[in-house]
Amino acid sequence: MNDEKERTIIKVNNIVKNYVSGAETLHILKGINLEIKEGAAAAISGQSGCGKSTLLNIIGGLDNADEGSVFIDGREITCLSEKEISLYRSKQVGFIFQFHYLLKDFTALENIMLPAYIYGVKKKDAQERAKALMCDFKMEDRKNHFPSQLSGGERQRVAVARSMINDPLLILADEPTGNLDPLNSEVTAQLLYDGAQKWKKTLIVVTHDKKVAARASIRLVLENGKLTEEML
Repeated sequence: MNDEKERTIIKVNNIVKNYVSGAETLHILKGINLEIKEGAAAAISGQSGCGKSTLLNIIGGLDNADEGSVFIDGREITCLSEKEISLYRSKQVGFIFQFHYLLKDFTALENIMLPAYIYGVKKKDAQERAKALMCDFKMEDRKNHFPSQLSGGERQRVAVARSMINDPLLILADEPTGNLDPLNSEVTAQLLYDGAQKWKKTLIVVTHDKKVAARASIRLVLENGKLTEEML
């Protein structure tokens, strides 16, 4: 019997995804298989347009596969209803994108706590968790600042903290440092990996940055529709 640490959080079985462009069919994902245990950090690299974001979106319930199945913590999400998949996205997945998507009229603290508040968490409880996350991401002195008053690196750290507010099972980060300079990229990546480890989150990072990928315990490359693991 496996102990809890060996629990499989992500299991992807034979995922196929095609796009039709005029008379041409683009075979983006050609039977992807992937298994990630609880608390692991995986990085997926590959050339632009190879399907990295598509795979991440299928795992996150933002896109549908043409064939195959995705299981999250033993539950198949590829057959969920629209209502069920929406609940899955809001509670079990924390998303981080290349652009921060912060609401300009809300403070950093409010931006972080908003997903929890929307989900139905009491305002006081959401605020306390948001404050704790701000401390983890070295943003406690910026809690009352609006996005326009923050640097690019600070805005992205707020976005990373926001992804963890609902205590999700997994964090899916799509080029989370893509818009940052090298110094801010390094700081943000370090805080992301450290935060995921502290809060025991299973993490997948899609990135072109070799330094960001090097921090992961599992390094994967997507090429010609197939996923292979790099030797560490």
